[in-house]
Parts: sequence; structure tokens; C-alpha cells
Amino acid sequence: MKQAVISGTGLYTPENSISNEELVTAFNAYVELFNADNAAAIAAGSVTALEPSSAAFIEKASGIKSRYVMEKSGILDPKRMTPRIPERSNDELSLQAEICVAAARQALDRAGRSPADIDMVLVACSNMQRAYPAMAVEVQQALGIDGFGFDMNVACSSATFGIQQAVAAVQSGQARAVLMLNPEITSGHLDYRDRDSHFIFGDACTAVIVEAKEDAVSKHQWDILDTKLKTSFSNNIRNNFGFMNRFDESGIGAPDKLFKQQGRKVFKDVCPMAAQMIKDSIERAGLQVEQMSRFWLHQANLSMNQLISRTILGRDAEALEAPVILDTYANTSSAGSIIAFHKHQDDLPSGAYGVICSFGAGYSIGSVVVRKA
Repeated sequence: MKQAVISGTGLYTPENSISNEELVTAFNAYVELFNADNAAAIAAGSVTALEPSSAAFIEKASGIKSRYVMEKSGILDPKRMTPRIPERSNDELSLQAEICVAAARQALDRAGRSPADIDMVLVACSNMQRAYPAMAVEVQQALGIDGFGFDMNVACSSATFGIQQAVAAVQSGQARAVLMLNPEITSGHLDYRDRDSHFIFGDACTAVIVEAKEDAVSKHQWDILDTKLKTSFSNNIRNNFGFMNRFDESGIGAPDKLFKQQGRKVFKDVCPMAAQMIKDSIERAGLQVEQMSRFWLHQANLSMNQLISRTILGRDAEALEAPVILDTYANTSSAGSIIAFHKHQDDLPSGAYGVICSFGAGYSIGSVVVRKA
């Protein structure tokens, strides 16, 4: 069985950033407009008045201070509150493929590889901008890769599930090297009129190269020692948008066609599941928790990550043990744990161990135990 390694990672970060203060100003302006337009119904008790938000509330609830987005003016317009991004023609490179290509080029450079070295492209994320043709096949064409590609969706765990698929392809001989991509344009599925969730997400794209260790030439290699995946059905994180929405016109544009979650239930359910998954993965790799130098966790909520790392370690994690990037990126769904890995890996010495772990809708949880070569 071939030893698979992560030989390169890449990151695309949008140019636009929105601070909590900017987001709250827009949201509160929307609240004022809504309450004014519905004043009579609110007074009659048939409509509930909306409550304003604050930057302090957002940071306390999530640990988020700002987020990157593909386009910000539409989000900050109280009368629109969704990005303004023109639809492209079928002859143009799609937006999601464009950010994939940007992240991929960085990962290829770190891996010391060219598109000619890649046999498989996997696009794994929470939302594809279309049903078909597959985003991965478009990226394959844009980069000039010979081979095959396909898309997959395991929500926030898509990256770790994608790494496992890449490992299997390398070990089976289906591919010499795999380019795995996580293009998360989460601003498209977020309800910016919802006080409880309008601040949660940000946009980004990550890329990971997985290949056989015997072929790798990169200076940034990480041996993949174990991958472990788990799913358990739950409605506590859900988005009902899909092609069947047109069957029933009454539901078109309804709030459930965007991201919805029951946050407290998710926190209670997922934290112990993720902590146990990480412990099990470390044990399966023949290691102990004390040997782990770093935990690159899914970046959804600061309190979740603090509780998970505390459960694993039996103490609070130090800043470098469980690096945080959600303060500036927010929750980038499947890209979050890979952003943390990409930005916080080069300082570790050869032989250092770590765990990449993601968790989210499904529920789905994936962990990858790695060792720096």
C-alpha cells in the first residue's frame, strides 16, 4: 500500500472584507425599515418586531470579528442584503472554477508540481453553483489536466472527506496525484436578514495536493497516517434549496431555502462527537494525544473549538496548539480547517504530529492524522 502525503496547499482569499461593525450597520438599517413598514401589524400583535444586533454580540457569540466575501456592496445594502455578482455566460470561466484555479496554482507551486502531474480533480464543498457539468471537470479543463474529475458535498466536512477520497485514489493506483479543492462562496446561502446567523459565514477557497510519498518532491510534505469519517443524520443544520423547489411555487424564496441551524443543539451534539473522533483517530494511528503538536479544527465557532480541544487535552489549548482563523475569515465551511492548516504548518519541525478535523451538517465529521516529513 502506497504511503500518501499532502504535498502542497493553497488558499484564495477574496479582496473584500466586512467588519462586524459594517455588517451590523446594514442589518440594523434593515431592522428599522422592516419595523417601520410593519408598524401597524406589530402594534396589532400579528407581526413580531425585529431586534437590532451589535458587533459585541457577534464577537461574543462566535469569536468572529470580520469575514471575506466575493462582493460586499449588495450585502451591505439594507434593501438587498445579498451579493451583487453578474451571471456569466456559458463560454466564460465560472466564478467557482475561477477561485479554484487561483487556489490550485498556489498548491501546485508548493508541491513542486504542474497540471501534467495531476490525474484527478475533486471539488468538495457545501454548495456548487450549478448541478452540472461538474465544477471539477471545468477546473480540470481550465488548468489543462488530463484525467478525470468529480464533485462531492459533505457540507463543512467536505475537505476531510475529500482528502480521504484522494488517499484512496492514490493508494489504489487510480491517480498519481489528486488536486482536492474547497470553493466556498457561502455568502450565497446566508440569510443576511437573520439576526442569529447573518454574521456566521465568509468566502474562501482552499486547495490540497495528495500524492504518493515515493513520487513527492515537495519541501512541505505531510504523511497521512490515518483518515476517519463519520455521519449521523440531523436536521439541526439544513438548507432546503434545490431543483425540486420549482415543484411548489409557495416555497420559492422561503427562509428555509437558505442556511438554517439550531445552534445550541448543534453545539451540544457535535462537540463531544468531534472530540471522540479525534481521540479515536489518534489511537488508530498508534499515537497518543500528548504526541500531537497541533489541532487544525473546523472554524465555525470559537467556543466549540475551545471545548473540543479542552475535552481532548484535559486542559485549555495554547494558541498555537489549536490555531484560530475564524476571527478574520469567519466560518468558511469546508475550507476552514484547511485555511488553518495552510497558515499554521510551516513552523512545525520534521516529525511533528497533528490532526485536521472538520464537522458540520449531516452531521458529518472527518479527521486526518498527519506527520511532518
